Amino acid sequence: MNKTAMIRRFHQASWDEPIIFDLSEPGQRGVLVPEAGPKIEESVGDGLSAIPESMRRSDIPLLPEMGQPQVLRHFNHLAQENLGADYNVDIGQGTCTMKYSPKVNEIFATSSKITDLHPYQDESTVQGALEVMYRLGECFKEISGLDCFSLQPGGGSHGALAMATVVRSYFRDRGEEDRRDEVITTFFSHPADAAVPIVKGFKVVVLPPDKDGLPDFEAFKAALSDRTAAIFFTNPEDTGIFNGRIKDFTGLARKFGALCCYDQANANGLLGIARAKEADFDLSFFNLHKTFSSPHGCGGPATGLVAARQFLGAYLPAPLVVKKGDRFSLDWDMPKSCGKIKAFYGTLPVIVRAYAWIMSLGAEGLNEVSRVAILNNNYVMKKLLSIKGCSISFPDHSPRIEQARYSWRKLKEDTGFGTEDVQRRIADFGTHYWSSHEPWVIPEPFTVEPSESYSKADLDEFCAILERISQECYDDPDTIRHAPHNSTIHHVDHDVLDDPDLWAITWRAYKKKYDGYFERRKD
Repeated sequence: MNKTAMIRRFHQASWDEPIIFDLSEPGQRGVLVPEAGPKIEESVGDGLSAIPESMRRSDIPLLPEMGQPQVLRHFNHLAQENLGADYNVDIGQGTCTMKYSPKVNEIFATSSKITDLHPYQDESTVQGALEVMYRLGECFKEISGLDCFSLQPGGGSHGALAMATVVRSYFRDRGEEDRRDEVITTFFSHPADAAVPIVKGFKVVVLPPDKDGLPDFEAFKAALSDRTAAIFFTNPEDTGIFNGRIKDFTGLARKFGALCCYDQANANGLLGIARAKEADFDLSFFNLHKTFSSPHGCGGPATGLVAARQFLGAYLPAPLVVKKGDRFSLDWDMPKSCGKIKAFYGTLPVIVRAYAWIMSLGAEGLNEVSRVAILNNNYVMKKLLSIKGCSISFPDHSPRIEQARYSWRKLKEDTGFGTEDVQRRIADFGTHYWSSHEPWVIPEPFTVEPSESYSKADLDEFCAILERISQECYDDPDTIRHAPHNSTIHHVDHDVLDDPDLWAITWRAYKKKYDGYFERRKD
């Protein structure tokens, strides 16, 4: 380990900021909206009488009352309590692919030419937006090798849902819907690949991993039948292991008449190296908000672009963006379409960022992105595995692509401290890491994904932080036991998150459930 790697001094801003409703004071105003004068009412009405009685509120909305400076101060305080890719070395965010998004792309995405568009505008007034969408789809035909595309899904799991819906529509059209009622996925594919087929009414078979962490091929052969509608595979899986036998799986699935669906939510190590077409997949989706520049966004905004072979194009969500001559339009004439997956036609700012990112890099640049991401990942893997107490999942299969899932099992056995303890302590160094999807099938896991965005110094710093924490676990247990020391909060409490009876989606529900709750807990 490089002992000269810099570990920065850090202390998180901690404002103990109440939620905005608690800061509200009756009578405070951020802006006073003037009443309509007689001439305006004469021209457009009073703004209320045109609304049907049944749609009018019986009382005013319960909104916080604050002046503008107080609102600005509140949200600036919250922003200072955040961590993120623009603030810290965020390779520990695991499968989220935290990478640098060029700020010039933000200028494009936040331009009024984008943000002021309305989805009900006539096509003649949004030719530029439709052209960007169409050209982005053309890029993905090259990236995937597939023939058709839809930009409608609003995220990664949504892209998987679109694939499952297309599968259902395809077999319904062929009269096989009742018989084709099973989908096969793998243990280390993204959990959505098991969840969304269930949502669409399929039974799901999950393949166990073999000793190398790859999907068990014998189990796959046993699972296939004339009831199999599709396979949903992530490759490389969430362990970062690439299945070099993928065509054996897709080829065998085809013999049983099943469709082959590819979860490429994270394609950061495959651009210009491996394509869905050559792996014999029929459908694939890509997260534009991960591999293709847009920030992950903790659930949105996002876009899960779906690409398909020609024979499945008719079943994609309607409408599709098409080009006729020099004009672009939305094609609604799709009688076999699976229907809408999302209102309107996708998340345009995310689409603009992805298009700008791809066009600025070109084919050679995209290939370099993946090669650097793979290099970074394997460099970090070598450094982390030299840290006391750290190991990697499936050590007999050491090569990884763009990420890897590690384990603190030995650290836990030696010191009593596991991944949650490391997760609390790492916040004291101004960064964060993600453990893994639950349940933890790998003991005391953590997942690291160094994308192409991080320098060698960044990677060295992150590894040095984990080495320091490991040393503290062995030599200075009190520091670990009472961590975090420099963070926004000093105790990570999942009690509320784990109890649905305590969830509060609205302010009214919060007041009803939490009045006196924290005082009672103190007692």
